[in-house]
Amino acid sequence: MKKVERLNRKLAYRGAVIDVYQDTVRVPNGNIAQWDFIGHLGAAAVVPVLEDGRILMVRQYRNALDRFTLELPAGKLDAAGEPMEVCAARELEEETGYRSENLELLITVNTTVAFCNEKIGIYVAKNLIPSHQHLDEEEEIEVEAFTIDELTDMIWEQKMTDAKTVAGLLAYRQKYCR
Repeated sequence: MKKVERLNRKLAYRGAVIDVYQDTVRVPNGNIAQWDFIGHLGAAAVVPVLEDGRILMVRQYRNALDRFTLELPAGKLDAAGEPMEVCAARELEEETGYRSENLELLITVNTTVAFCNEKIGIYVAKNLIPSHQHLDEEEEIEVEAFTIDELTDMIWEQKMTDAKTVAGLLAYRQKYCR
């Protein structure tokens, strides 16, 4: 495989969640190209499984889609180098009002490989312990429980399209529901 050489990376925008850069690269045929790059610290998500096997999901408004979505509880790392498992445990409790002392890494995904380095560790949480939600001031989240069959049907019916959620639920089904 031939090498792509990054000649320059220029910060175009620094945001609360992402940083946007313009990269200048030399592609293998020698041509120079301008590529966009979005830098993201990373995130973690959780498949929270109740004793009866139902999975807790969160419904929240997503500005980019201008609608409410049904997703796995998730959130970004607070700082570079924060362990994803720590982030997963925090987001589980903040968003659902449950915690777990037993998080198991299920799968890791890169969400948008063409222009973003976001990496999400997706964990399974069992033996859930009731606690309290700790929502951010701008968050309004409803917690709902579904069977894996109901959730899988929503995926195939195109009612649920969030990449981390689709990947996490299908991986959970494959690993635990055979």
